Amino acid sequence: MRWEGKCPSCGAWNTLVEAPAPVGSGGRRARESGSRSGASVAEVSRLGGAAGDVPRPERRPIEFGEVDRVLGGGLVPGSVLLLGGAPGVGKSTLLLQLAGRAQIGGARVLYVSGEESREQVGLRAARLGSGTSELRFVATDRLEEVLAAVEAEAPDLVCIDSIQTMWSGDLTSAPGTVTQVRACSAALQARAKATGAATVLVGHVTKGGALAGPRTLEHLVDVVLHFEGHRLGEHRLLRGSKNRFGSVDELAVFRMTGSGLEPVPDPGGLFIEDRPEGVSGSAVAVPLHGTRPLPAEVQALTATSRYATPQRIATGFPPRRLTILLAVLERRAGLDLGGSDVFLSVIGGLRLTDPAADLAVAAALASASRDRPIAGGTAFAAEIGLGGELRAISHAETRVTAAVRAGFDCVFLPAALRPSLGKVAAARYVATLSEALDLLETE
Repeated sequence: MRWEGKCPSCGAWNTLVEAPAPVGSGGRRARESGSRSGASVAEVSRLGGAAGDVPRPERRPIEFGEVDRVLGGGLVPGSVLLLGGAPGVGKSTLLLQLAGRAQIGGARVLYVSGEESREQVGLRAARLGSGTSELRFVATDRLEEVLAAVEAEAPDLVCIDSIQTMWSGDLTSAPGTVTQVRACSAALQARAKATGAATVLVGHVTKGGALAGPRTLEHLVDVVLHFEGHRLGEHRLLRGSKNRFGSVDELAVFRMTGSGLEPVPDPGGLFIEDRPEGVSGSAVAVPLHGTRPLPAEVQALTATSRYATPQRIATGFPPRRLTILLAVLERRAGLDLGGSDVFLSVIGGLRLTDPAADLAVAAALASASRDRPIAGGTAFAAEIGLGGELRAISHAETRVTAAVRAGFDCVFLPAALRPSLGKVAAARYVATLSEALDLLETE
C-alpha cells in the first residue's frame, strides 16, 4: 500500500477516492493467512451433554389457521424461513398477518420493509388489524441498518420483505444480484442463530415458479414455504418444500377477502364442491397432504390428435407419471390412447405427488376415453404398478373416513388391504386396474 496523489490514468491531481474492498476479495490466501494469525478456536463440546445441560428451544405457535401445522408446530427460535410466491398472490399480506398474530401471542416483532414505505404498510395494517398496529417497523433496504435495528430492538421475530431488495455497502454489486442476495441472507442467518430470533424472508419467484436468486439460498434457510394461488382467485395454498423441523407435505388453505386472509379450518370438501355431475373424465382421488387426507378432483380429456406426436399435457400431476399410467392402461387394460391428445388437470391448484392418486387418474382417463361418467359417490385411493396391479397404500382407513365425510359412499382400495382393514364402511377392494375399470363400466 502506498499514497497516491496523482491519477495514473488521466494524470489529474486529488481525484482519487477511497473505497472499501469487496468482502472476501482476499480469497483462499486471505483465509489461510487468517488461520495462521492466532484466531480463536470455536468451543467444542459433546452433543448430548449432561442431563438437562442442553436446553431445547420451545416452539412459538402462531395460531393462524393451519400455519403451525405447516411449520411443524410453530416457529423455532433462531430458525430462518423463506416465503416465496408469485407477484400479487398476497405474500406481504400473509407476512403482516403472521407478524400481527405473533405480536398478539406475546412475541416482540420487528417488521422490515425494503419495498414499501411506512405509510404504505400502515394502510394495509389498518385494513388487516389483528395487532399489526403495534408492530415495530423500519423501512430500509440497507443490510447494516437492518442488523443494527435487530441489535437495538432484540426481537423474537424478524420479518424481511423482501430479501431481493436488501443490499450491503461492503459489496459493489447491485441489489437483487446473486452476490447481494447470498451475502445478505448469510448475514441475517448468522444474526438469527446468534440472537435466537426467528427470521422470515420474503422471496420473489421467476416466471417458471421457482424461487429467484441463488440456489444456495434454499439450502441456507431452515424452512422453505410456497404461497400459491391465482391472484384473481379466492383461495390460497401455503405448502412447504423444505422443513428441518417437520413434514414438507402439510398444507394450509386460506380465503382472500377484503380484510385479509381468512383460514379455511376444514378444507376436506373445498376442492370438490363445484364438481360437475354426469360429465365424463372426472374422478376424485383421496391423497395425503402431510398427515391429512384431502379429496381432490382430477379431470381428463382425450381427443384425436391432429399431429404426428400426440400431446401429453398435465397440470398438477407429474408428466412422467402420466406417461407411465398411459402405457399401463394400454398394455394391461386394453385402452388405446396412443393416437389421442391427452389433457389432465387437478382442480383447485392442488399438486398430486401421492402415488395413491394413480387409480383416480387412470379412472378419469378411461372415463374420458369411453365418454362414460363415473358414479358421483365414488372415490379412489390406490397406487398402480407396472403390471397393472393395485398396490397397498398408507393410512387407508383415514382416507376412507375423509372421503365419507366429504359425501362419498364408495372408495376403491387395493385388495391387499383387505386383511388389515376388514369390513370398513364404504371400502371396495379391487386387485387390478382392469378389474377396477370393468367394475366402473358395469355401474
